[in-house]
Amino acid sequence: MAGRAPKYRRSAGSTGRIPVRDRRGRFNERITQRLVAGRAAGAAGRPARPDAIEVHWVPGSFELPQAANHLATTGRYSGIVCVGVVIRGQTPHFEHVAREAAAGIRHVALTTGVPTTFGVITALTEEQAWARAGGDVGNRGEEAAEAALQMAEWIRQLGDHRAGRSPARPGHVRRR
Repeated sequence: MAGRAPKYRRSAGSTGRIPVRDRRGRFNERITQRLVAGRAAGAAGRPARPDAIEVHWVPGSFELPQAANHLATTGRYSGIVCVGVVIRGQTPHFEHVAREAAAGIRHVALTTGVPTTFGVITALTEEQAWARAGGDVGNRGEEAAEAALQMAEWIRQLGDHRAGRSPARPGHVRRR
């Protein structure tokens, strides 16, 4: 994104220690909100309580891997969906942020074993970003949520198989 970063919003009465849940994505926030809505839609119809989905905002896409790593290491999550927006500006900053966000998110998934998916839009223009956030091209947040859910289920089934239990899927034959 070209231009100045949005000003940091400190909550009223802040003592300098700000919980992650109070942080907001500050770059391309309106587009990111559409991705978050798509992520929630991707989980719709799944057997989960409404309070089973948490949203944590971080300053930007570059910070997603660190936040995902902290969440993954708590052991509280079956999957983590990372959504954000990186729009090309007039400098190579776009490539650096997008590459490091993708590599960091992949690293979290591989080192923690928690499915951590990449729902970060990388676009040349703001119009392309809107198209990928629920426009003509679909919603990358919804796609990332579906991928996280599928991977979490696959890992659960693999664990059942390793423990000698048949995964709950038709046609599976257990071998001894």
